[in-house]
This record gives sequence, structure tokens and C-alpha cells, in this order.
Amino acid sequence: MNPHPAPDEIRPWEELDSKSGADLLIARQRIDTLRHPRSGEVFQRTVLEFPAWVNVVARTPASEAFPVGELVVVRQWRFGRREVTVELPGGVVDPGEAHAAAARRELREETGYTSQRWTYLGCVQPNPAFQTNLCHHWLAEDCLRTHPLELDAGEDIAVERLTWDSVPAAVHDGTLSHSLVVTALSMVFDLRV
Repeated sequence: MNPHPAPDEIRPWEELDSKSGADLLIARQRIDTLRHPRSGEVFQRTVLEFPAWVNVVARTPASEAFPVGELVVVRQWRFGRREVTVELPGGVVDPGEAHAAAARRELREETGYTSQRWTYLGCVQPNPAFQTNLCHHWLAEDCLRTHPLELDAGEDIAVERLTWDSVPAAVHDGTLSHSLVVTALSMVFDLRV
């Protein structure tokens, strides 16, 4: 092995130690001690172990009023930003649950909508700098309101719909600005300006 790799050759950092940290309710902290592959210097890094997440791009059927359907969205208070946001339905994949099942469950619980037409859009890494999880994006088509909301005790959600054609403009004007929402939408819409 070359002890002095080329500047563009990136190697894994050697893990010297890993300790569990605080339980943060939504994630578990982990403290890793690692050796820098170039300098040999030892660093400690904080990692947050999150469960996987899902987002659902939920489209209603075409109708006379909405020839290409509507996008089902949720409006809710977000503690981090201290503001109400407009987002896609989604949430945490429960232990032992497949992300496909979580997408169906989250759509039904948060909006009351269900679908028989599901397409997996892929996944993204929310922030690999210090998070371990993936966010899986799903497309649900021909969604119909079939159930009452089944919100968790800590949720307060209003269900709304945006016209399908207005979604790119809602991204550009900041109505839809959650990064994981935008990445899911980018797998369905052309969001170029």
C-alpha cells in the first residue's frame, strides 16, 4: 500500500474506537475515534444513528377540475425552524419494518390517503457527514382519501393539495423548501429554473 496516496485518492479512515453516546430520542449519538489516513492524526467524530426515513410523492387521480391530478402535502409546525412548513407525507421506518410498508403506513396515518399504485424512486443520504440513515422516496399514484388521520400524540398536521402543475413553482418560490422533499420531487418533476 502506498503510504503517500495521490491527492485525489481518498482512503477510509481507520476506526480505533467507537462508543455509544446519548440517546437523543430521535437518534442515538455515537463517538468514533479515527485515524486520518494521510497525517496519522487521531480525531473524534460525532455520528448520529438515525433510523431510515420515507417520503411519499402522493398524486391524486386526474379529474375534470384537475386534469393531471394534485399533490397531497402536509402542513405542520417544525421545531428546528420554529415555523410551519409544507412537506410531503413521510416519517420514520419502524424497527423491522420494510421501507415500502413504512411509506404506505405514513401516507395513510398522516393524510388518510391510500394507493394501489406504488413506484420506488430511490433513496438519498440525508447528511452522510454525521448521519447514518437513508431516506427512501416513493411515488403513490391515484391516491384516494379512504381513512381518517391517525396522528401520533406529538403530531399536529393539516392535509392540503397542490395542483400537480404548480409544484415546480412551489419549489422555486420556497413554499416547498425541505431538502428531502425537494429531492423526492426532483425524481418526478423537472425542477430546473
